[in-house]
Amino acid sequence: MSLNSLASIENWPVPTAAAGVVRADGTVLGTHGPTARPFPLASVTKPLAAYAVLVAYEEGAIELDAPAGPPGATVRHLLAHTSGLAFDEHRVTSPPGERRLYSNAGFEQLGDHVAKATDIPFAEYLRQAVLAPLGMTRTTLEGSPAKDGVSTVDDLLRFAAEIQAPRLLDPRTVAEAMTVQYPGTKGVLPGYGHQNPNDWGLGFEIRDSKSPHWTGASSSPRTFGHFGQSGTFLWIDPAAGVSCVALTDRAFGPWAIESWPPFTDAVLAELRAV
Repeated sequence: MSLNSLASIENWPVPTAAAGVVRADGTVLGTHGPTARPFPLASVTKPLAAYAVLVAYEEGAIELDAPAGPPGATVRHLLAHTSGLAFDEHRVTSPPGERRLYSNAGFEQLGDHVAKATDIPFAEYLRQAVLAPLGMTRTTLEGSPAKDGVSTVDDLLRFAAEIQAPRLLDPRTVAEAMTVQYPGTKGVLPGYGHQNPNDWGLGFEIRDSKSPHWTGASSSPRTFGHFGQSGTFLWIDPAAGVSCVALTDRAFGPWAIESWPPFTDAVLAELRAV
């Protein structure tokens, strides 16, 4: 089948956009645009990195509640953006677990932690643990595990199907990743301001009742995923049983805040009508 709602990306004020929707069984319900074209992911890199960290956890190389990052912090704190590290600096700004401080530095320290524990550079570990098993041959990480991934819609649809029906991880681990860590924690959702609470799982942002938000008004509270400053997003809505990926080559800004929610609502409405 094809989803007519995906064609609305043609109306986005971006040079190029591609999008797709996939079910848990890997059935691609529709795509639009150049789905084989690589795009910089920006922070949509983080869910990929988090998945590799969770593989390292299941392999016994690391422990979620073992020390990592700044003093008093753990792998879990780093994944959930509660380590106290600043946004883009390896500088502590608050005690671990106190605030939801979205941190690229935290994911860079996660990458270092896994690399040290496995004696494998993190980009190579990601390739071996996640990308190669899923056939994500057009996806690379050259730089920060927080923001320097490059991928295609086709590859990310494979990843999105994996998250919905895990083969690389125990489903209980993925359920933990989409469960709120450190409930009630306040913080800033980049681009959308202060949220109370600013709910987050292990490497995945959780929608819950956040407003404003980059997903749709009809997205279930259980929706989780990530967006990137390069104009990219990936969400999984367990209530709808689907995931959607959209990649563009225009930086996130007011255009995305205006365009993304109605796009998501149109996708979900079309799926409900099928």
